[in-house]
Amino acid sequence: MQSFQGKTAVLTGAGSGFGLACAHRAAALGMNLVLIDVQADALSAAAAALSPTGVAVMTAVTDVADAAAMDRLADDVMARFGAPHLVFNNAGVGTSGLLWEATTAEWDWVMGVNVWGVIHGVRVFTPRMLEAAKGDPTYQGHIVNTASMAGLLTPPNMGVYNVSKHAVVALTESLYQDLCLVTDQVSASVLCPYFVPTGISQSGRNQPKAVADTELTASKKIGQAMLDKAVQSGKVSAQTVAELVFDAVRDNQFYIYSHPQALSAVETRLKAIVNQTQPPDPFAERPQIGENLKQALRGG
Repeated sequence: MQSFQGKTAVLTGAGSGFGLACAHRAAALGMNLVLIDVQADALSAAAAALSPTGVAVMTAVTDVADAAAMDRLADDVMARFGAPHLVFNNAGVGTSGLLWEATTAEWDWVMGVNVWGVIHGVRVFTPRMLEAAKGDPTYQGHIVNTASMAGLLTPPNMGVYNVSKHAVVALTESLYQDLCLVTDQVSASVLCPYFVPTGISQSGRNQPKAVADTELTASKKIGQAMLDKAVQSGKVSAQTVAELVFDAVRDNQFYIYSHPQALSAVETRLKAIVNQTQPPDPFAERPQIGENLKQALRGG
């Protein structure tokens, strides 16, 4: 997509983090905005902050895991702006803890937002974008799905999150291949950020009651503390990631990384898969952290 001026961007999770940063970047490029978030106060604040830019802003308090709500949203977007040109399926939540300690409510919540939210975004907007492409040879569309480096790795004590983000990577790779079969006017990218200071580590603020009322196990408390520290110590900003996203859309670049240096761990994992060896030690370069985690989980 070579030009953004006057086109429409749909962004989920737009009240904070990457969604908000990408909304500001889209506004700077002259795009109409559709801001979606489950948190009404954050969404209102985002809309107020973007109002001075002068671009058209539509907001929708929407649970991306709700199929019917996403169907209505797509209809509302079409009525206001027509088919969008950029869809940023970004809404996501984080969680941690040993895999077998996760409740079904926690699985439903994480998979609902992180996976079904992306599925619904693809399901409701892709056909409309393809229809627009058929009717206009100059139309260009792009879908960006937010995964994580956890979608390419398997860090311990955060298995539910890993599963959800691996699903997003596979979904987006499949989407890219399917789009290549039917059009040259709509494409896709997957965003795989590492630790960036956003609100992902505080996803508990939007937990459903069934998850919030669950007693935290030792592994979840330890994981939360480690995640808080890692996220808040990140040196790459959400604004920098937003620039990377729009550069990728412009250049039709599929994989988007906030920390390319983390790909060495991905390469090590892939070699283990090809060579049929055991999954690699995620703490090989920081053994003391691994040992401390092991001792904490074993009660040592």
